[in-house]
Amino acid sequence: MQIDKLLETKKTFFNTRDIAVILKIENARSLENTISSLIGSGLFVQLERGKYYLKQNAPSDFATSSYLYNPSYISLESALNYYGILSQFPFEITAITTKKTCVKNINDKIFSYSQIKKELLTGYESKNNFLIAYPEKALFDYFYFVTKSFRTENYLSEMDLSQLSKEKIRLYLPLVSANSKSGIAVLIDKYL
Repeated sequence: MQIDKLLETKKTFFNTRDIAVILKIENARSLENTISSLIGSGLFVQLERGKYYLKQNAPSDFATSSYLYNPSYISLESALNYYGILSQFPFEITAITTKKTCVKNINDKIFSYSQIKKELLTGYESKNNFLIAYPEKALFDYFYFVTKSFRTENYLSEMDLSQLSKEKIRLYLPLVSANSKSGIAVLIDKYL
């Protein structure tokens, strides 16, 4: 049975090519019909064109974020909330990427991706099928976007920064330009 073959893979996410290979479907029309049938029967959920997941293996929002736009990692408000630094639950799932900045509205959830330079795509780890910034890197990313005027300082006064290491945050300073470096250093001294 088709669903058994898909379940045997232990995958959460599938793209169109994955389905064609796993189910050995070569004809494009047959593949399209099979995918429509999987969605129609409630076995598959479509995230966006060509990207799906098995409904019974519903992924977390963070795992979905990582799958939708790669490379990316959870950071900014979402990571800060995850670590208990920001108590307010963010309205959207926020991530960092080296690709262009974008926002995706998928199944009534907003996934936002903020672009950074390739050198700054660091300071994260893998957890439960998603990548997430370390707490200090999430705050560094936030400071970085404050210096670029893409974020405001409003949330900073609401954050519990007591557990963060000023030294660990400063380790990322050599990765940014002189202008950003001085602005971030001011924010580090002001809030930590």
